[in-house]
Amino acid sequence: MKTLSLTLSGVLLATSAMIAPAAFAQTAPIQQTPAEQAQPEEQVNELGEVVVLGRYIPQPNRESSEVAAFLTAEDLQRTGDSDAAGALARVTGLSVVEGRFVYVRGLGERYSSAMLNGSPLPSPEPMQRVVPLDLFPSSILSGVTVQKSYSANYPGEFGGGIIDLQTIDAPSEPFFSMEASVGGNTENIGEKGLTYYGSRTDWTGFDNGTRDVPELLQAAFASGRQLNRANYTEQALARIGHQLVNAPLRLLQFDDIPADWGVKVSGGLSSEAGDGTLGLIFVAGYNNNWRQRIGVQQQGQFQGAELVPVTSYETNSNQNDVQLNLLTGISYAVPDHEVKWTNLYVRNTTKEARSEAGPDFDAGGSIIRNDYTEWFVRQLFSTQLAGEHFFADGALEFDWRVGYAKTTRDAPYETRFQYGVNGAGDFIHNIQGNLISFSDLDDDILSGGADVHYTMPLSGSREAVFSLGVASFDNNREAERRDLQFYAVNALTDEQRASRIDFLTSDFNINPTTLELREIAGTNGASAYDANLQVNAVYAMVDAEIIPLVRTSIGVRYEDGEQTVTPRDLFGGAPVFASTKLEEQYWLPSFTATWNFAEDMQLRFGASQTIGRPQFRELAPQAYTDQESNRTFIGNPYLVDTEILNLDARWEWFFARQQYVTAGLFFKDLDKPVESVIAAASTGDRQQSYVNAPQARIMGVEFEVKKYWEFPDAGMDFIANKRWLVQANYTWSDSEVQVGANDTVLDLSGGGAPSPASFFIQDGSRLQGQSEHVANLQLGWEDDTNRSQATLIMNYVSERITARGAGQAGSREPDYIQEPGVFLDFVYRQDFDMLGKEFGIALEARNLLGTDFDEYQELGNKILINNYNIGTSFSASLTTRF
Repeated sequence: MKTLSLTLSGVLLATSAMIAPAAFAQTAPIQQTPAEQAQPEEQVNELGEVVVLGRYIPQPNRESSEVAAFLTAEDLQRTGDSDAAGALARVTGLSVVEGRFVYVRGLGERYSSAMLNGSPLPSPEPMQRVVPLDLFPSSILSGVTVQKSYSANYPGEFGGGIIDLQTIDAPSEPFFSMEASVGGNTENIGEKGLTYYGSRTDWTGFDNGTRDVPELLQAAFASGRQLNRANYTEQALARIGHQLVNAPLRLLQFDDIPADWGVKVSGGLSSEAGDGTLGLIFVAGYNNNWRQRIGVQQQGQFQGAELVPVTSYETNSNQNDVQLNLLTGISYAVPDHEVKWTNLYVRNTTKEARSEAGPDFDAGGSIIRNDYTEWFVRQLFSTQLAGEHFFADGALEFDWRVGYAKTTRDAPYETRFQYGVNGAGDFIHNIQGNLISFSDLDDDILSGGADVHYTMPLSGSREAVFSLGVASFDNNREAERRDLQFYAVNALTDEQRASRIDFLTSDFNINPTTLELREIAGTNGASAYDANLQVNAVYAMVDAEIIPLVRTSIGVRYEDGEQTVTPRDLFGGAPVFASTKLEEQYWLPSFTATWNFAEDMQLRFGASQTIGRPQFRELAPQAYTDQESNRTFIGNPYLVDTEILNLDARWEWFFARQQYVTAGLFFKDLDKPVESVIAAASTGDRQQSYVNAPQARIMGVEFEVKKYWEFPDAGMDFIANKRWLVQANYTWSDSEVQVGANDTVLDLSGGGAPSPASFFIQDGSRLQGQSEHVANLQLGWEDDTNRSQATLIMNYVSERITARGAGQAGSREPDYIQEPGVFLDFVYRQDFDMLGKEFGIALEARNLLGTDFDEYQELGNKILINNYNIGTSFSASLTTRF
């Protein structure tokens, strides 16, 4: 059994000592004005000589004892973000990476957990165990809770925070609505982009069978024999090669880029059924979007004391994303009891054609061109049954939930074909650079939990809530990748090398003397692994206002976790690496105190100990190429868990309805955080791996304000009829990775033997993913008279490290830096009546400043690791409601 060594008891005692005397010191009642007394929503609780007002504190903040942020349905509508990832970028201290993964307080996605209605979620991403939040359209959400201070009722994997997505419930009044939208991007409008045919049904997000693994190839995969001449005859290899789809999946073309479009329908009702109420809700949506990216990708090498680009590709890609989503919910409620069944299905298909060309260091500086065609299907299905039951006049509450969620990622026919340049300057085939890959990933979670809450009155208006709960989840993953290559049996003729790709790889040329299909083996080729994470937990917690005006929540969670990653040899041999097994038990305490020291003001203090576990792919010692960055990643089976001490403090002032000012401090101490490093420095093909850094810490300050203004006497209807909004938040954070002279790490290249930590990580450098500055600003109006709303939205994230530079202490390359920059969006909504029905239009403009994606290294020269134009997006939608 393992108990975290970081000391928490002293922090808890010190915090209690600070707040108790101040709480008892407030004995004079706070008087209300007659106007305040007349407001029906005020909550005035008299406790002898103490009065608690708090009438402006929103319900979520009042109910939560933790430092948390809440996105409401109103927030989601105002910003108009299409998915949960975009919406969360507006929350204090949060930033979004790759448009999918949320970083909380500068800590990477591995330190944040995503849940759906309180149940954990699996991931379809090869590189991450956390689910990408772009899978969740905002139309299915009623709100999002981001809890930044830990409480024992949540899973112990908590570093930055817990993100709990809440789906919409059945309405009290029946409704039905339909929405249609159209849009585009400045990089696409009126432009031609790369594409390939694929199949006739690609626009639906479903392939018509064109990309199915051919029958003979499927049989070869199932046989456990590597596809080569040692196991198959020349004629058999030719027949398998003939079954591969040729021109529809290999031939790149330029074509006009279509406009973006989408449709959505939703509806719900509640009706009396027997002794209770039956509720139904559904949301269904379809979106079809195109994005063209034109940019540069470089790799640098030292020349003297400077870095110079030795490989420089001009890149051009065109991506078509099709998303389908369906949410259904059924609920049945009787007095004191409610049961809900919620189902969610999301399918996100990406069809991409891309090309890169330029001088390549590995080719002696010669011009190389690589063409790619890809098709990625990510699916999520989640079903959850949950119940809420009250007994003893509400004093005893019993909650339970059972959930099953499954994600898949299917990537058939990922192709790459390579070209060189002949003496005339024309591109000709480098047949040795071709690759055809089939990969799939299945990840599922079976989870369950139950909580018992007992409320004991302490006085007329104070109470203590005792909670006891259990939770368990079993996460299983299977991942497999097969890489094939056309091998030139004899040297190709000049005519063959200059021919079109579908001519070169036609059935005529796939024969025992020209081209032969073979399977690439080894860590850089076919790879597979099975992984499992099983966690059983029990917790106890007390949330009580024992001292008037001071609410304390104290709890402890016991977690027993076992994580395994087992490499699997596809051809029956023994894997190079044995299974990785991490088996740990933890006691994880949590404490939060909230002091309501003045009218509508409160202070929160929190302290806790939590953990972070390595992700499956980080532990799998097999190579994987990320197509987004063209980097090869390889896991490290010697990683261990990260242990974290969390300290929080926040002041909150809710000075008017829906208006507030908050300011907070946070500090985290991380023991053995996981960092991404460059494992091989052969500049042509670098591998990125992972190590446990010795120690790190992060501290920061958060500030947020929301204020409305009204000018009824302004004299101009445009100003006088509106409620004007200013909402802003800012987070400053500072982090440091601490590496001592004698600190060591266990890395893959060392075979588990200790290596100097300074070889991989520079002492005093920032944590990966941490930005020093994160800021959001919203300026807008709400006009109830004209039923309109407009918001100008600004988001700024300063530079962050994406990977450590290659090298060793004293001669290390600079780290990889991404500079997200400033994004400016505008959203306008207008409702109106026509033909006896209610309609609404929405106009949106994203990235008005045209900020580009910029990832680089800099030492003497700026090496553009990955740079491309994002463009400005526009969309318009029309909604009708019945």
